[in-house]
Amino acid sequence: MTSEEVRLNVEKALEEIRPFLQSDGGDISLLSIEDNDTLVKVQLQGACVGCSVNQMTLKSGVEMTIKKHVPQIERVVNIAV
Repeated sequence: MTSEEVRLNVEKALEEIRPFLQSDGGDISLLSIEDNDTLVKVQLQGACVGCSVNQMTLKSGVEMTIKKHVPQIERVVNIAV
């Protein structure tokens, strides 16, 4: 899978999970894909920023969905600004 295909598939995965985040007043954006396309950096937004279960959402929801679309992804991390 090329880097462009990885990016497109990660975006597709985020589009799949985004409605669930938005229904709770949050959102997510892709910041970068690094380390030979194995690390995805995202930014949780809105209500997701202060949510007490955002790490569970990140691992159980976002990371799992991304890995379903791009199995070579090893980690998804949230970058807070």
